[in-house]
Amino acid sequence: MTSFKDIRARAEKRKGGASALKKLLPPVPDANSLIGIGDDRVLAEMARRVFCAGFAWSVIEAKWPGFEQAFLGFEPAALAFKPDEFWEALASDTRIVRNGAKIMSVRDNARFVQEIAREHGSFGRFLAKWPSSDEIGLLDLLAKRGSRLGGNTGQMLLRFLGWDGFVTSKDVVACLRDSGLDIAEEVKSRTDLAKVQAQFNAWANQTDLPYQHLSRICAMSIGENYDARQLARRATGAD
Repeated sequence: MTSFKDIRARAEKRKGGASALKKLLPPVPDANSLIGIGDDRVLAEMARRVFCAGFAWSVIEAKWPGFEQAFLGFEPAALAFKPDEFWEALASDTRIVRNGAKIMSVRDNARFVQEIAREHGSFGRFLAKWPSSDEIGLLDLLAKRGSRLGGNTGQMLLRFLGWDGFVTSKDVVACLRDSGLDIAEEVKSRTDLAKVQAQFNAWANQTDLPYQHLSRICAMSIGENYDARQLARRATGAD
């Protein structure tokens, strides 16, 4: 495998030096910030990621105030046991994107958030205790116990909530493959995810960098070389 030192040097060269690259990295993730996230904001982010999947993010963002109103501020207790009539009415509510399956995922995820909160105090506390060295375990839990939170949606949810992990974006996977990791061009299998996790664990041990920074640097070391303005537009969570 190519050393991360070489990957970082390549990213620095592409972005105009070490200082320029550092400015493009997000703040260091903070477990205390996760603890402070309300369960309503966790559920809201779950809904946002689910509705953004396969859809223009700009449309969802433009309509988001309507989502907040329609889904009662995403308070899990207010939504978990709403009758079927409430959810059926949302299917014709013009304040939101009217996708029946995604609408119902909000109800299911409200119950999921409540379950985790009962077990750990809050969903944020649960995330704060989960180690970055086992992101694939956390993704598996989201996929099994949550609704429509598998695959890239789960990764983006964790990124937007501020949990310290990697994202298997196109550029990150290209970086890993270029570095010598034997994985497919699209990382979907458990075997490939385990290989990605092991490599990020190794890099984290070598560098003491947070996983988000490793992931971002990896992405910026290869592929389309976006300038700072383009990266700022793209830096809403994806690498």
